Amino acid sequence: MVVLDTDLLSLLERDSGDAATLRRRLRGAEAGAVVTTIINFEEQMRGWLAIVARSRTMGRQIQAYERLHRFLENYREIPVLDFDARAAMEFQRLRKAHRRLSANDLKIAAIAIANNATLLTRNASDFAQIPALKTEDWTV
Repeated sequence: MVVLDTDLLSLLERDSGDAATLRRRLRGAEAGAVVTTIINFEEQMRGWLAIVARSRTMGRQIQAYERLHRFLENYREIPVLDFDARAAMEFQRLRKAHRRLSANDLKIAAIAIANNATLLTRNASDFAQIPALKTEDWTV
């Protein structure tokens, strides 16, 4: 199982050049083996809601809601792992050892570890500090 991090989910939404490489690799993954986490959903949802709130003209509001709707549709197509009791226990352990990393990054890592999954991310500098976490970057 591989877990898409927020940076890669955003990359897929923007559909930039690096997204093509990622899409190609994702097509080769087993059905149901590509997932994300509820924490990634939260991070992206907060971002989209902020965009909607900042939209001052009706035209920008329409665009913002169209993008929010695409975001919702994307999440309907990918399984989302929960921050459950196992992940919470792992998070508490990680929090003690890695105080400088963000709480959300540690929660994402905890969910991946609790599910014996590999985290797909371009944020190797932070996640590499967690020895128990398997990470890969599928954009290269």
